[in-house]
Amino acid sequence: MKSEASKAQRAGLPVHEKVYRDLRDAILFGEFEPGEPLTIQGLVARLDAGMTPVREALRRLTAEGALLAMGNRRIMVPVLDLPDVDELTEARLALEAVLTKRAVLLISEAEIAELAEIDARLDSAIERGDVSLYLKENHAFHARLNEIAQAPIMTALVDGLWLRFGPSLRVVCGQFGTRNLPDRHKELLTALQERDSDAAVEAIQEDVIQGMDLIRQSMQPDL
Repeated sequence: MKSEASKAQRAGLPVHEKVYRDLRDAILFGEFEPGEPLTIQGLVARLDAGMTPVREALRRLTAEGALLAMGNRRIMVPVLDLPDVDELTEARLALEAVLTKRAVLLISEAEIAELAEIDARLDSAIERGDVSLYLKENHAFHARLNEIAQAPIMTALVDGLWLRFGPSLRVVCGQFGTRNLPDRHKELLTALQERDSDAAVEAIQEDVIQGMDLIRQSMQPDL
């Protein structure tokens, strides 16, 4: 469920853009499972939208790699394999390290406090076992950090990577529960406060590795 602020923000958008963002969020936060087929008719009902903006949203998200066109007008949420996870991990490690290093140089005390507030909400979601809130606050933490880095091209690339593994992360939450989802946000916040670039990069890279390794483990349950 989107926040009231988010709903108000999107209320003023053109219909096609609102439908695109709503569907994008549904994919990002795992409301559709990997391998799940999507139909225009089903999305029209789900999103309370017309067929034209739904088709446009599907076209855009397929072009971004968030959805997979299967032929015969069939579209599904992609299923990751182990090489996909390895590639996503490598790309995240490279890009998010650079963004974090930039953020260390640019971040203000108010922005550190903002990240700490997001992380507190994330901790609350973990304690309550609220998977949906966990996914949204975890993404919000990383997205805000990347935004602070003021590197829109790299940030857009990272956004695309998150869109590809979001459904699989939701599966991980279902298998392991929120209490078994580690992060290195506290170490990262300390490094940001101390303006320690090396420690900040180490924290974000460990955070990435831990999260992606859980996705890998969910694909190899016997390991």
